[in-house]
Amino acid sequence: MGKSVGILSLKGGVGKTSTVVALGQALADFGKSVLLVDANFSAPNLGMHLNIIDPETTLHHVLERTANILDAIYVVGKLHVLPASLFGDEVKNPLALKDKLKNLKRKYDYILIDSAPALNEESLAATLASDEAFVVTTPDYPTLSTTIKAIKAAAQRGTKINGLILNKVYGKNFELSLKDIENTAEVPVLAVIPHDKDFTRALSEFKPYPLVKPNSEGTSEFRKLAATMIGVKYKPFSIKEFFTTLTPPKQEINREIFYRQIFNENQQTQSPN
Repeated sequence: MGKSVGILSLKGGVGKTSTVVALGQALADFGKSVLLVDANFSAPNLGMHLNIIDPETTLHHVLERTANILDAIYVVGKLHVLPASLFGDEVKNPLALKDKLKNLKRKYDYILIDSAPALNEESLAATLASDEAFVVTTPDYPTLSTTIKAIKAAAQRGTKINGLILNKVYGKNFELSLKDIENTAEVPVLAVIPHDKDFTRALSEFKPYPLVKPNSEGTSEFRKLAATMIGVKYKPFSIKEFFTTLTPPKQEINREIFYRQIFNENQQTQSPN
């Protein structure tokens, strides 16, 4: 039985959809079957990240009961994608999303749900459809305030927040520190993704970021997070990685704690294909 994982944020512009695509690709590179779902019904753009511009059948049709869900799934490389309609009508029953995805857990190892960037019925639908979730945030005060709201909203609905994905990090002293973010949100940071203009290049080429920058620090973080999720000890070798093991960053420690909480430490080390 697969697992549904919500990728949440109540603020636009944090790179949530790019994170869904990149994390999905990282999971697929480890051999997992992955479905990406666009639950941002009023302003969907997940399909556009992967050159699914105007699909004939979408999640809108599924929720309106005019199409079978399997007919709304598109294959892009290693990923399967369930897009929403870019110019579709308002979804009248978004809370039906959970029931529609339930049977797909037999088909996929992971279902990543891209939520709406607002505290509304659409984001509620994504939260309720998720077995667990990550919140995407950036190191600034306005985003941190919405991150806290997202965490509280998920907790009220019984959805476990595994951790934060800290995105678009410049590494400058004017940004909120990882420690300050964790102390305020009371949730561990499990990945730190540096700001990289090649996320925009990946979007322009309709490709997941790990395929555009396979050797980047950001891709390494997505792969490490994916490995932690599936219970694999992934430790790529590089000079930089060697020195960081001497004084591991906080997200590395958090991932190890998360791994130990869920998986047996004796699983075999494995690398993506």
